Amino acid sequence: MSTETTIKGWDFFTRACKVIPGGTQLLSKRPSMFLPEQWPSYFSKAKGVEVTDLDGKTYIDMSLMGIGACVLGYADPDVDYAAKAAIDAGVASTLNAPEELVLADLLIELHPWAQMVGYARGGGEAMSIAVRIARARTGRDKVAFCGYHGWCDWYLAANLAEDEALDAHLLPGLEPRGVPRGLQGTALPFHYNHIEELKAIANANRNELAAIVMEPQRGQQPATGFLENVREIANELGAVLIFDEITTGFRMNDGGIHLLSGVNPDIAVFAKAMANGYAMAAVIGIERVMQAAQTTFISSTNWTERIGPAAAIATINKFRREKVAAHLIASGNQVMQGWERIAERNGLKLHTSGMPSLCHFSFEHKDELLLTTLFTQLMLDRGYLAYNQFKPSFAHTSEQVDRYLDVVDEVFCILAKDLSQANLSNRLRGPLAQRGFYRLT
Repeated sequence: MSTETTIKGWDFFTRACKVIPGGTQLLSKRPSMFLPEQWPSYFSKAKGVEVTDLDGKTYIDMSLMGIGACVLGYADPDVDYAAKAAIDAGVASTLNAPEELVLADLLIELHPWAQMVGYARGGGEAMSIAVRIARARTGRDKVAFCGYHGWCDWYLAANLAEDEALDAHLLPGLEPRGVPRGLQGTALPFHYNHIEELKAIANANRNELAAIVMEPQRGQQPATGFLENVREIANELGAVLIFDEITTGFRMNDGGIHLLSGVNPDIAVFAKAMANGYAMAAVIGIERVMQAAQTTFISSTNWTERIGPAAAIATINKFRREKVAAHLIASGNQVMQGWERIAERNGLKLHTSGMPSLCHFSFEHKDELLLTTLFTQLMLDRGYLAYNQFKPSFAHTSEQVDRYLDVVDEVFCILAKDLSQANLSNRLRGPLAQRGFYRLT
């Protein structure tokens, strides 16, 4: 494990910023979000929960595990075997890959309310497919939504009418440059568990609402009757109810988390964890809605390659066979309870929240960002990729979590001491982390 700053990784990122806008395609992977000028930035190898950087230094990942995609752990042997077999058999052909049907049958088996499946290779584009289908089905343009749903025009259009509309969902103060002005008024936000806000949108746009888009659950539990009321509003208006399961799917149960609520959507969208890091996304839904895809144009060559479906089949089968959801919940609870216990022992005020498999903490202090940045720095010094979020994987063992919590105890003790001596800023070796994309991806 490393106790030194990785120079090569940061140098690579500095060079990347000159040829790649922002330095990386994913905002959530920008090193400035974690530890500016110190975060390793690039990996040469990842296996299990270990990540090796370009200098050959190996860290234990107790943070985001591929931004939540690697639910089984890095380079899972069963999934990689399936992917390599797909490569050996030929990734692309003039004909279709049979894995498409096998995966469709598997997803429908897990979600008996659904009858049809479509594919993409990323969450953002899959959400755009879902919204396009809803608009094609209804002949309407407007979308009511809550939460974060990607980078596409249909979503960012919310900030055309009001530049603060996405503040609670995506980025505060985001400028929707490049989004056609003609989309103004087509994306209408409401807050989770605030059914009165959705009712107001429904009353004002009764014959114009194509879809209601939301995550069925995220940072908080649905209030009693909330999801049921959303379903009723969609039914009343003839709008398509779309559940975004890109982050929540395959983290708390086999399939979509909406299955735990008993409320079914018309469309559900999956990506991230469904293929353990391989590019794969799925749009599943009821037949009368999904058939509308044939009345518009939704098509892409790379949506038919073989590796993504093969990896998804292997991931989902292992997830079910090994009861991975129970493992993720146990690991997440172990970490959350550890954070709380250790913070109390060290006299730090800490708030934990989120589902066990998507958990996070925040320091209740005026210098919260400084504390969080310093926590990341001190954990990195001790060989951990650590942040104020933890997305457990099947590869995380109870023993590894215990060792991580021992190190957290050591670091929290340092933070508490520095707080009492007003020494926090003196210990930090670089700039504060940037707090742009503060929605928990």
